[in-house]
Amino acid sequence: MKKKLIILLTLILVFTLAACAPSEEKPAEAPPQETTEEVTEDTPSESSDDLEKEFTLEELAKFNGKDGNKAYVAVDGYVYDVTDVPPWNGGEHNGYEAGKDLSEEIKTKSPHGPGKLEGVPIVGKLVE
Repeated sequence: MKKKLIILLTLILVFTLAACAPSEEKPAEAPPQETTEEVTEDTPSESSDDLEKEFTLEELAKFNGKDGNKAYVAVDGYVYDVTDVPPWNGGEHNGYEAGKDLSEEIKTKSPHGPGKLEGVPIVGKLVE
């Protein structure tokens, strides 16, 4: 009878400890957020507020990165703020100057192409 009682108490203790042990289950993941905006490979993912500002080439030229001005470049109709991008320090990079539409240069002469602009803030659109 003592053996059965010891076995029973041991089993109760084992089950109690197993039930109290921390679980290794992964927390449930939040469901993906649905968006109503269609994003394509050619469309930078910036808010529409950022794209409301329109720049002419004349206005863009003011953002040359010199004399305390911000450094903006236009590529494929979008205006990017490269002020805090270290290679654009002083408004120049590899012989190119900020404040200009560099679409052709980026696409045909740049060794890294427009992919390097991923993550660079878009501040508006270039208008003709």
